[in-house]
Amino acid sequence: MKYNQTTLQKLERILSESGYVYRYERGTFQSGYCILEQKRVVVLNKFLNAEGRINTLLELIPQLQISIDMLTQESQKLYDEVLKASLATE
Repeated sequence: MKYNQTTLQKLERILSESGYVYRYERGTFQSGYCILEQKRVVVLNKFLNAEGRINTLLELIPQLQISIDMLTQESQKLYDEVLKASLATE
């Protein structure tokens, strides 16, 4: 997976299409993100660079409750790749 702005936007699109709101804020984050499950809000550390944001989303997305039916075909493909990569690292 390439670490560029396009990849970051595609990962953010997965969150958006799943009904999650993602925000970049500053705060004391242990791992670069905070999840507010009841409100479906993901808060990412705004001081991360693009590569850090991508790595954080790759770590985060498999933990979220995402309905694959809500995703576009392109997002479904990327979501499957993210899940496979996550399983490979376990």
